[in-house]
Amino acid sequence: MRRDAVTKLDFAVCARDHIFGADTARLTLVQYGDYETQACDQAHVLLKAALECFGDDLRVVFRHFPFNSHRFQAQRAAEAGEAAAAQRRFWEMHEVLFQNRTRLSDRHLRLYASHLGLDMPRFNRDMAAQTHVVRVREDFLSGVRSGVNESPAFFINGWRYKGPLDVASLHSAIEDVAEVAI
Repeated sequence: MRRDAVTKLDFAVCARDHIFGADTARLTLVQYGDYETQACDQAHVLLKAALECFGDDLRVVFRHFPFNSHRFQAQRAAEAGEAAAAQRRFWEMHEVLFQNRTRLSDRHLRLYASHLGLDMPRFNRDMAAQTHVVRVREDFLSGVRSGVNESPAFFINGWRYKGPLDVASLHSAIEDVAEVAI
């Protein structure tokens, strides 16, 4: 990974983040993304392949970045992800939201929550009260402070990845960082 093509992650990974993978992983990939864009859907597939390839050496962090004000459904989907997280079901909802990225109306979000077995009165209260708007905004602002202006955006061990969104390029960048992380 070329250092001239990177910037540093401004907000370090911490307990508030949604982390998938081993705590002992020596590689951390932070993604800023949303649930509505095709590019983020493609990135989701890439990250699943990276997790399979790198195993316990890699953990993935997802942060919300519904950057376009016209993407109301992406914002609401992010809030639904957080409402599921409040019930310890973030990653299950995360997967469902990507599988249904063209169907993110409030009615659909409630349906997904119900299928996941979430406490529906609690989920509905959280969504109606916009309980998780602040959390989504904090993720968004941490991305802005790190130079993110589109989604998806990736940081590998704190360094911005600006390469192509394909398996070979992303894996090569992860391997480059892995050599330094030994």
